[in-house]
Amino acid sequence: MPETAPKTSPADGPAAMDLPLQLAVARLANGISPASLAQAWADWGMHLAVTPSKQAELAASAAQKALAWSTFLAQAVQGHCEDCVHPAPQDKRFARPAWHDMPYSALSQAFLLLEQWWGEATTGVRGVSRHHEELASFLARQWLDMCSPSNFVATNPQVLQETVRSGGLNLANGFVNWARDAAAVAAGGRPRGVEAFEPGRGVALTPGKVVFRNALIELLQYEPSTPQVRREPVLVVPSWIMKYYILDLTPDDSLVRYLVGQGYTVFALSWRNPGSEQAGLSMDDYLAQGVLAAVEAVQQAVPGTPLHAMGYCLGGTLLSIAAAVLARRGGHPLKTVSLLAAETDFAEPGELGLFIDESQLAFLEDLMAERGYLDGVQMAGAFQLINSKDLVWSKLVHEYLMGASTPMTAMRAWNADATRMPMRMHSEYLRRLYLHNELAMGRYVALGQPVDLHAIRVPLFVLGTERDHVSPWKSVYKIARRVGGPVRFVLASGGHNVGIVSPPEGPLASPEASFRHAEHAPGAAPDDPQAWFDAAPAEAGSWWPHWVRWLDTHSSRGRVKARPVRGLRGPDGKTVAAPGSYVFQR
Repeated sequence: MPETAPKTSPADGPAAMDLPLQLAVARLANGISPASLAQAWADWGMHLAVTPSKQAELAASAAQKALAWSTFLAQAVQGHCEDCVHPAPQDKRFARPAWHDMPYSALSQAFLLLEQWWGEATTGVRGVSRHHEELASFLARQWLDMCSPSNFVATNPQVLQETVRSGGLNLANGFVNWARDAAAVAAGGRPRGVEAFEPGRGVALTPGKVVFRNALIELLQYEPSTPQVRREPVLVVPSWIMKYYILDLTPDDSLVRYLVGQGYTVFALSWRNPGSEQAGLSMDDYLAQGVLAAVEAVQQAVPGTPLHAMGYCLGGTLLSIAAAVLARRGGHPLKTVSLLAAETDFAEPGELGLFIDESQLAFLEDLMAERGYLDGVQMAGAFQLINSKDLVWSKLVHEYLMGASTPMTAMRAWNADATRMPMRMHSEYLRRLYLHNELAMGRYVALGQPVDLHAIRVPLFVLGTERDHVSPWKSVYKIARRVGGPVRFVLASGGHNVGIVSPPEGPLASPEASFRHAEHAPGAAPDDPQAWFDAAPAEAGSWWPHWVRWLDTHSSRGRVKARPVRGLRGPDGKTVAAPGSYVFQR
């Protein structure tokens, strides 16, 4: 195995003298750097203070909005209630008919006008850095979302109607819901109902066996469900910041089961959930002991046959690095590469990039220094901030004010099954990929050698999702112009998770699912993602069958007889069945 870099470095964390204070501040701030926030506000505020033209523009805008709201009120009193401002299409907070009645329409219109004004105020201020402008705008939206009239009993007509109807039972139930959640958080417990979705019981049910294991991964091979299978197997590389079974949830929405049913031999990585003893694991370790070790194990299981490799999220980023490394070595073990919601260019990483600067990374390193890893709960908190309107405030209204209970689902249970990130690896990928964008810039070094994405000359299937807050599709798209092989780019409806887990039929199939696609010769994809979008026609349905047809096109003709899987044996002498053991580590 290639020798990796030393496991420790002076830059790996804070000095011992600094640690107690920095760790206390990090805990108090819940992992968000106060210095980073202060720098953004100071940059914005100071430049606004010396830009009278922008101040005049904002004053004029405020006057126009006040006039529009006053006109709206006058019309509403006379029975003509035509909105003067409309929410964004994805904003459903004021969609109920009761919000069109006075005085609630006046509140919602005032709030939307204020939201619009702050959007103008935090953008376009000359001299403010792009990162600080985006962060200031994001923070303004967070405060506004917190203060939305939909979040309070007295100003939400739907909550008031339910309170009258139920005699206040909704608020009593909401308090019970809040107390239950608060107790679970305080005790470090898991949400109620997740026990029905334990791997191997409610989810991760596709039959298979563990066929390879090292200190970092278990490799699962799934039992064939067809008499004959394709010659080329499929290797699934999930992200290490999530449990692999997002791709093998229930039988009705399992991408793994779907592939097996289409006659493919499927292998999947299950990453170890690291603890303090793995704090020194590096990106090179995840490459060598993860993807490259899995490719070698699949080649041994299906000798003499190249494989289709698929990576999801950061698993796809790591797979792209591995594909470039393998191309440099020669031997051609990969037939195709499929990247799902996976970035290789982090110049525009979306709102996740708001939490990536030197101050924030140093803060995270302080937080990780005590135990040697970043807890998955803290990572989940960052994702909740990015989409707080849907993940935080809508829950407050639905469960705490309306008193309703949201049923546990396989997806929600998987989302609560958090993983950890080793300190060194987490710091490396945030700095090298997100902060310095080394992979896209051609400066990324893996296993001692520079990584050249253009060396990847096999066909690529690259998929983005339209409402992805984690891997924006326009960033995902950029690899289409950076590789040496032909690219089929597909843009699916949905978000980072729901857009990927999109079964084509059955009770969980979405009638609203759709996708766009186009094939491009090496380097021939349009430079502008929006130009690609405008030219690519939309098709109704799930992208899964489209991907399988693409795989079929790039697979050998004919099929071979399916064979039972021979798995590893555990200490008791019995074969270790899927989902293996690493998935249960907490």
